[in-house]
Parts: sequence; structure tokens; C-alpha cells
Amino acid sequence: PPPPPPPPPPPPPPPPPPPPPPPPPPPPPLPIMGKVTIKRTESISCGHRLHSPHLSIEENKEVYGKCNWEGGHGHNYRITVSVRGEVDPRTGMVMNLVDLKKYIMESIVTPLDHRNIDRDVEFFKTCPSTAENLSIYCWNQLSSIMAQPELLYEVLIEETDKNVVYYRG
Repeated sequence: PPPPPPPPPPPPPPPPPPPPPPPPPPPPPLPIMGKVTIKRTESISCGHRLHSPHLSIEENKEVYGKCNWEGGHGHNYRITVSVRGEVDPRTGMVMNLVDLKKYIMESIVTPLDHRNIDRDVEFFKTCPSTAENLSIYCWNQLSSIMAQPELLYEVLIEETDKNVVYYRG
């Protein structure tokens, strides 16, 4: 008898699977529009006497009342500093809060905390140590050391729970 026919050749291997599709491109960044305000609050305790060198003794007593007492009085102030600007797309921040804290500590807390500001701070030797003038003092001190003083937006002084001053340069 004739030899059996050769077996059929094996089927070709299946083709390799197609490569996975490339990942989709990242979405475009969200447009950053408008300005963002960030705030940092610190507390200080200091004493003062409301007294103006531009008024007579009687006028001082009349204008400032019990706050003109010669021995002075003190407050536990809360000072909130606001900076405002565009968010940096690289960092996601208007300003690094670590830097803002450093500026506040150096220019406000260190020179004022646990001091008699009328005697210990040159600025208040010639002007009354009102909350209004304290806010201006804080603004001037901050803007003199900040790397970007144009970001400074507001200084808020809470002298008491009921007495609050805002200063916006």
C-alpha cells in the first residue's frame, strides 16, 4: 500500500496583538482668571496709652477718656494680613504662606509682642497708638520687607471683639 499522505502543515501563529493605544493627552490647564486673596493671622499682646502729642492734657482726656490713663492698658490683638494676586501656575500659590508668616513675625510680632508700644516703638513716639495707626504701622513694616509688596492687600487689626480696623494702603 502507498504511504500515508504527510500531515497538513500547522496553522500559522496568530498575529501579535496590536499595541495599546497611546494614553490621551492631559487636559489643558484650567484658565486662571482673576485674583485670589490669602490671609494669615497672628496674635500679639502689648500695652499702650492713647495720647496725642498734638493735643493738650485736657483735650487728650476728653478725646480718649479712660484709654488716656497715664499707666496705660493692654490688648490681645489679632492681626490678619491679606495678600492678593494671580495664582502662579507653576506653584499653585499667590504667595507661599511660609514666607508670609516669616514677614509677619519679623516685621510685626517680634517688634510689638509684649511691648509698651508707646515707649518701645519709634513710630508711636510721635503719633497716637490707635488701632488705625497700628494698622498703618503694620502695613509699612510689611511692605518694606516683602519680596513682592504689591501683593499686600489688607491689614486687619482686631483690638477687641468689638473694635476692628481694616487698612488697604
